[in-house]
Amino acid sequence: MGLFASIKDKIFGHKAQAPAAPRPTPTPAAQAAAAPAASAPAQPAAPQQSAPASQPVDVGAVLSEMASMKGGGGNYQSSIVDLLKLLDLDSSLQARRELADELGVHAGDHGSAEQNIALHRAVMAKLAENGGVVPNELRN
Repeated sequence: MGLFASIKDKIFGHKAQAPAAPRPTPTPAAQAAAAPAASAPAQPAAPQQSAPASQPVDVGAVLSEMASMKGGGGNYQSSIVDLLKLLDLDSSLQARRELADELGVHAGDHGSAEQNIALHRAVMAKLAENGGVVPNELRN
């Protein structure tokens, strides 16, 4: 799995981690009523419902929430290094080189400000292509 896939999974998966509704605890009467059903043939469990894949993910809101949970998140709005750190991903020069190759970013030397800015823009553009709603302040 490439680094962009990890970025996408962290951001798009974060939305799915919203707190689930608490499951009601069965009352003793409900438990007693369910006991005779135990001899009935087992019904297959209903599959877990997940958020529809076609529903857009608000990338700005997800990153903002993650940053507030971590006490700030640095300058993730424009820094690829801070974005990767916010997502708990490898932000090393080697990782950014691989990300640049994966996304076809060839601006500036590896590790240069020019390339890091281009990488951030490319990541945001790719997130938008994959169903993310990326606000303009994250695209620049």
